[in-house]
Amino acid sequence: MNAIKPHPHKTDLTVTHVLAELLERLECSTEPVGAEQYRSVVLHLVNELGDVEPGTALGALLDTHPAAAELYENVNYQYAGLCRSALDASLAAEREAKEALNRAMRRASNHSTNQPKEDPNHGKS
Repeated sequence: MNAIKPHPHKTDLTVTHVLAELLERLECSTEPVGAEQYRSVVLHLVNELGDVEPGTALGALLDTHPAAAELYENVNYQYAGLCRSALDASLAAEREAKEALNRAMRRASNHSTNQPKEDPNHGKS
């Protein structure tokens, strides 16, 4: 019987770092970038990210390479959602939305209480 051996994760991030740097340069490039070149870098980086040992070293790399971090988040979305997105920004947006809804509800409430009551006999003889 052939036993399936677990795939060991890589701890050396040299290749991952080079690909992350390259992706950042492509993302920030003022020159047009070929679709095949971009796709190739992304696919290679996805493969590397799949083999890398999760941990502080990977976290530090992703913290300094936003394009790679976004890619990592998208690839792992099914497992962790938007795990690298800034929580503070999300919470602030949610708070602002709630405040806007509350203001709108107060205005609607004030608008309806400030309206003169309609005379039920108005226009009737």
